[in-house]
Amino acid sequence: MTLRWTGRRDGARAGRRGGARAEAARQATRAEARELLWRAARRRPGVLVRLFAWSLAEAAPAFLSGQALAHALDDGFAAGRPATGLAWLGLMAVAWLAAALGARQVLLAIAAIVEPFRDTLLRRVVAGTLYRTAASGMRPDSAALARLGRQVELARDSFAAVIAVSRSFLFSVTGVLVGVLTLMDAVLPLVLLPLAAGLALFSASLPAMARLQRRLILAEEGTASSVAAMVDALRDVTACGAEDRVAAAVGRDVTRQAEVAKALSRLTAARMLSLAVGGWLPILMVLVATPALVRDGATAGVILGTLTYVAQSLTPALGGLVQGVGVNGVRLVVALERILSMGPAPRQALAADGPGTPPRGALLRLRRVTFAYGPAAEPVVSDLSLVVREGDHLAVVGPSGIGKSTVAALAAGLLRPGEGQVLIGGVPVASLSGPALSAARVLIPQEAYVFRGTLGENLTYLAPGRSPSELDKAVDAVGMAELAARIGGYEALVDPSELSSGERQLIALTRAYLSPARLILLDEATCHLDPAAEARAEEAFAAREGTLIVIAHRLTSALRARRVLVMDGVRAQVGTHEEMIAASPLYRDLMGRWEDPVASGA
Repeated sequence: MTLRWTGRRDGARAGRRGGARAEAARQATRAEARELLWRAARRRPGVLVRLFAWSLAEAAPAFLSGQALAHALDDGFAAGRPATGLAWLGLMAVAWLAAALGARQVLLAIAAIVEPFRDTLLRRVVAGTLYRTAASGMRPDSAALARLGRQVELARDSFAAVIAVSRSFLFSVTGVLVGVLTLMDAVLPLVLLPLAAGLALFSASLPAMARLQRRLILAEEGTASSVAAMVDALRDVTACGAEDRVAAAVGRDVTRQAEVAKALSRLTAARMLSLAVGGWLPILMVLVATPALVRDGATAGVILGTLTYVAQSLTPALGGLVQGVGVNGVRLVVALERILSMGPAPRQALAADGPGTPPRGALLRLRRVTFAYGPAAEPVVSDLSLVVREGDHLAVVGPSGIGKSTVAALAAGLLRPGEGQVLIGGVPVASLSGPALSAARVLIPQEAYVFRGTLGENLTYLAPGRSPSELDKAVDAVGMAELAARIGGYEALVDPSELSSGERQLIALTRAYLSPARLILLDEATCHLDPAAEARAEEAFAAREGTLIVIAHRLTSALRARRVLVMDGVRAQVGTHEEMIAASPLYRDLMGRWEDPVASGA
């Protein structure tokens, strides 16, 4: 009994600690979200000034509508001066024209705030996903990335809506209250008190809305994930006769989403109540108090102007706030929490190591490096020590799946070893980030990346400011002059979908050749080129200043290299071609089975 009770007590403590950590993480995420929104709002002060100025113009009818109607009635038509009444109505029309122009400019100002905010979130999502993928060694979850992209768009739209309705509410309500006060100060409490009560009711309902909105987003993601998994495995489900079981599992996710959506819709009644109290109750109170107001000196124009203020400006502004903040505001908070809770951005994850000292040269050193894809997995690289001196040319060979690409990723800093250390130029790769890491090394993978843009932009992506003559020299060295001419020159637009895999590799290779990095890692980066083109590209990099490491696709790469690293799953051996022929049975076997494609006429 004692052991059981102790276990429960320890479990309870652990549960409390876990809950406390989760709550602390949520608080930190919310604080980061607030800071992110604040930075987005204040990033461009000039835009805020424009937004304020045009919001005044847009809110002009909120102040002038009641005044114009009151004066048009009392000083104009009721006093037998129709021209005065028409003049006041004309002034109100001018105010509406100014509001229309202001509304257009307000939208442009809001766009200037929210579009950079969207770009920041997208960079956060994409960079964070790439960092976590590289750190874990797992393939990226494209479905999760797509869902996060949807959250980014949702956050952008919600942020724009919140800015629009909050600004409109503040300016409109200020105009209404000032206008009512100038008409007759005794009317102000009849408008202000119900408005305050409605806002209090609305504020009280926001936490529950946020919780339900968060649950709804999670339920939607769960349904989307289960449906996608079901579609992908539909053939296997049918073959195993598991249709009913899978349908029941997906049905539970659909039911859960529907229940949360119903609960959220029921909470809409709270929004309607706050709108009724803050927006419609003032009209009723003014009408009920009209006899007393008339006895105190209120004119028909004052009563009509007050009702116009409330019905035309206050109620729509409050309705926009309730709808905008109650729906879009909650969605914004939840979407930001979902985006920010997916893990630290690379900048934050590497902050603990600091920017580090810039590498001194391109000497690559691996010190007893061990790496496994997961805590319980067998190491892919085990206790590997390797020195690649500056100016060296190393080829890495071995059977497929032996860990050659893992070594390249470790050397490039895309993967972090479980044990050991990787240094470039005497500096730990783990301490480098951003431009410092890009300037130290370039890794070209098997699937080369080419983006939509001009050919020159693609080639100088890692080396901006290169002159046309420098581009010509690199293009000629790597062997893509014919491709550059066929595309139409450096100013021609490139459509990646119209290029073959080999053409994309040539562009990526030339981009790496132009980069300032002195350590070049080619991870089967020439596998889609013919042997002659591959030889020309590798010879260009070998003649280039710096260090070259080639993950060999063809064994001709080993013949061209100064040294060869042979990975056989038991140990790694390094030496010249002749030394490896003598020392490595695997290398002898690989060479014995291989026939030179150039010599054989292939």
